[in-house]
Parts: sequence; structure tokens; C-alpha cells
Amino acid sequence: MNKEQAKNLIIETFENPFNKEKFVIFLKNLLKKFEDKTFVYEGNYIPDAFKQYISSLERIGKYSYDDKEIDLLIVQLRKETSLERARTAQRNFIAWYLKGSRGGKLKDAALVAFVSPDEEDWRFSLVKIDYRFEETPSGKVKVKEEFTPAKRWSF
Repeated sequence: MNKEQAKNLIIETFENPFNKEKFVIFLKNLLKKFEDKTFVYEGNYIPDAFKQYISSLERIGKYSYDDKEIDLLIVQLRKETSLERARTAQRNFIAWYLKGSRGGKLKDAALVAFVSPDEEDWRFSLVKIDYRFEETPSGKVKVKEEFTPAKRWSF
């Protein structure tokens, strides 16, 4: 893909209502190669704490590099206002997913399309978890999780 084609792909993908096919083409060009490992979480698979914000989660693939895994996700939101007003809940939902969600494997990060119900508005985000060691007042060392800020790395 040349520079002009890449520019057009970005414009077609991000300056229009959400289109799953265009999003997948964008990811295939961005990442060059990823595994098509799909599944959908909806209904009872969405924890009660997130049901007011999240309608479904669809994994469209998995990208691996240097022993790291990034899942490629589409999250359908319940309300139009959730896209702007519920960023922390969205990030926490993805953090729940990355930490193994329903007993699965821990993941390092996710590239996520958060999509409003009418698909007119959507946001592309990178959510990742970093770990650092922290000493407690008693002198013990514990691992502390740090999530990417709710407003960071979103387009």
C-alpha cells in the first residue's frame, strides 16, 4: 500500500460511520497479520456492573508479537451518550476483559472500536495494563496494576 492509499484508508475508516469491514481492512493493513479468532460476549456474558453501558463485545482477531498479545475488539454501546460520558466504564470493562474476564488467559492490551448504537459515532482506543512493583508501609512488595487513562490514546 502506498502513502496515498494509506491516507485514503484512514479517511474512509475514521471519518465515516462505523463499518466493520473497513475497520478489519484497516487493522489488516496496520498490523500486517493477525489471527482470525472470533467470538462474541453479550447478554449474561457481560458483567452486571457494565450492562448499562455495554451491549456486546466481539473479538475479531488476535495480534501477537514478542510474547505479547493484543486482542482486536468491537464493543457495541447501549446508549448514544455512553461514547463520551462513560469512558472510565468502557476502560474498566476492557480491563476486566484483559485480566482474563471469564477465566481466560491474561492479555497485554486491546485495540478497541467503541461503537454507539446507531454506528454514526465511534472511537478507536488502545487500552493496556502496565504493572509496577510497589512497597507497602510494612515493607512487603506487591504488584500494582496501572491502566491507560480513560481519555488517552483514543481517536
